[in-house]
Amino acid sequence: MGLLALGTPLEWPEAKKVAGQVREWGIEQLLATWNRAKGKERDAMLWGDEIEYLVVCYDDEKHEVRLSLRQADILEALAKDEKLLAQGGGVPDLQCGEAKKGKTAPVFHPEFGRFMLETTPGKPWGIEFRDLLDVEKDMKWRRVIAKEHMEPSEFPITLTTFPRLGQKDRSITPEYPLNGDKLRSQFLPDEIANPHIRFPTLAANIRSRRGRKVEINVPVFRDEKTVWPFKDPTVDFGLHQWPEDDDVRNGAVKDNHIYMDAMAFGMGSCCLQITFQAKNIEEGRKMYDQLSPIGPIMLALTAATPIYKGFLADTDVRWNQISRAVDDRTPEELGEKPLKNDRWRIPKSRYASNSTYISQDPRLRKEYLDPDLVIDEDMKRKLMDGGMDDRLATHFAHLFIRDPIVVFNEDLEHLDLDKVDHFENLQSTNWQHMRFKPPPPGNDIGWRVEFRPMEIQITDFENAAFAVFLVLITRAILSFDLNFYIPIPRTTENMETAHIRDAVNTQKFYFRKNPLPPRQPRSGGSGTSTPNPMSRPQTPQLSVDDEYELMTVDEIINGQNNTNGTSSNGTSGRHGGFPGLIPLIESYLSSMNVDVETRCEIAKYLALIRGRANGSLWTASKWIRQFVHDHPEYKKDSVVSENVSYDLVKAVEEITVNEGRDGLGLEMLGKARTPCNSP
Repeated sequence: MGLLALGTPLEWPEAKKVAGQVREWGIEQLLATWNRAKGKERDAMLWGDEIEYLVVCYDDEKHEVRLSLRQADILEALAKDEKLLAQGGGVPDLQCGEAKKGKTAPVFHPEFGRFMLETTPGKPWGIEFRDLLDVEKDMKWRRVIAKEHMEPSEFPITLTTFPRLGQKDRSITPEYPLNGDKLRSQFLPDEIANPHIRFPTLAANIRSRRGRKVEINVPVFRDEKTVWPFKDPTVDFGLHQWPEDDDVRNGAVKDNHIYMDAMAFGMGSCCLQITFQAKNIEEGRKMYDQLSPIGPIMLALTAATPIYKGFLADTDVRWNQISRAVDDRTPEELGEKPLKNDRWRIPKSRYASNSTYISQDPRLRKEYLDPDLVIDEDMKRKLMDGGMDDRLATHFAHLFIRDPIVVFNEDLEHLDLDKVDHFENLQSTNWQHMRFKPPPPGNDIGWRVEFRPMEIQITDFENAAFAVFLVLITRAILSFDLNFYIPIPRTTENMETAHIRDAVNTQKFYFRKNPLPPRQPRSGGSGTSTPNPMSRPQTPQLSVDDEYELMTVDEIINGQNNTNGTSSNGTSGRHGGFPGLIPLIESYLSSMNVDVETRCEIAKYLALIRGRANGSLWTASKWIRQFVHDHPEYKKDSVVSENVSYDLVKAVEEITVNEGRDGLGLEMLGKARTPCNSP
């Protein structure tokens, strides 16, 4: 969601003048936090999840579905619910010092779109294995609570995007004229954004800094009867309301692509995010690094975005579309013009995959680092002069190459080192696939790591499965000292690969061959050391290029060898091949004292992940494509009509409620909902 401060925002020409001051003060606040919290220790890991809903509204008589812009009314109703207030509400983003006993009401937050709700558990989840069994129940409870505070015609669905968002006056209710001066969009009114001043200012200042509207072009899926070359029929080339309307005539609209022109097309997407609180800063830095290469794999596994603006896309995930929707780089920073007014060329949008590793792990070789990393050398020097080590100073000096986009005039009056508003101004608008979060001042929160790439799933069971899977991966990483390092440019490539249609079944991803630590030699004398059961014999250090290879998602998740010497997709394995993330988790669980019921419930979640990886279960993207293809009104022309969209959203609601018990959606869910005591 980002920082929701109050004040008088500066328009971009004025914000640009004070950008340097905000960066300087942000570094001062970061150093104050560093010196206060670098030695902070927590007893155990805590974690939390973030679920985002689209609020849809049905008109069953007209066979229509729209996005409901009643976010403020719904949040107000939730805030006034005395029953929820009596349960204590909750504090978001792990802002509890420790996990509490008892049932605490969840927290609901605003998001960029007025048709969105974000929700988190009222208290953080703890380290106990039985806590994992409560995650799904809590997600279901949150959805029930959200629905209870909506109109009868409304429902909170968990789709990444609304199928026909941007079909003029046909995707939202109530309707508004397309004449807003913040988005200046051909397709969406300004009123689609949360009215909090941060959001329209963010959209306007990104556009103003960039010097033109954001440009989002998604390749269209070419079906049997798709008109080719495809020219987006929703674009009006004759508009002259704003200077930016010339963009469409100056190359912004690409043939064979779906064109979108506003931040809401990206930031109006829903996702599943997980935040971990580490025991200390060293553990947090290790989790940040080791989870980073897993990000693209999870993006492909959770693929759920095959439709934009009423057209089938030839991509399956949302990431690049959000990246383009908030890309504020100027032509100079993009490399389209020689550098004259800007400081450097910037290879990535501020919403992008990670470009840094931050751990002090001795296994982190310099060859893994991004050779094209851009940093602010002055900021790095100040951080290191303040006592921060080179690697972490490099990370923050990279984030601080950006300008603050939303600056409030009142915040410039004096510097308060007991706050982090200026630091968060930059930190919260660097939307990378991993985020390292220092402890905020004034409470007992520890160092946190946020995992951001996953797409939201249709059912609470699926969202819980991916959350639990990721939590168990972190436990295995820390318990077995696993090593997933690969060069950062390979992870960047993997993020692009994850966008390819049905990438989970058709593509290969760069991944480290051997994540296991070498066996420690036995000690001399009468005693012997106890080797890690998941370790391997020590081998000479390989060249970096020999440490990783292209693997299928099936091989990464399920392993290159199983008990019969073949991978789960039937291809030949090889002795000593990659063990697989699920086998690593299972080895971790075997090393712990986990009761039978808990192991059974966890096994159901792992079965879902295993099936997605080996192709026996479909991603949401594949299911949605098939639903559209099989609809009697679909004309095989890539167009998702009003009636198709209505039936699709209704089917998504039915799957959400019934979870395949009526047969709908079984391609995604399989038999994973079978009770543990069933044959």
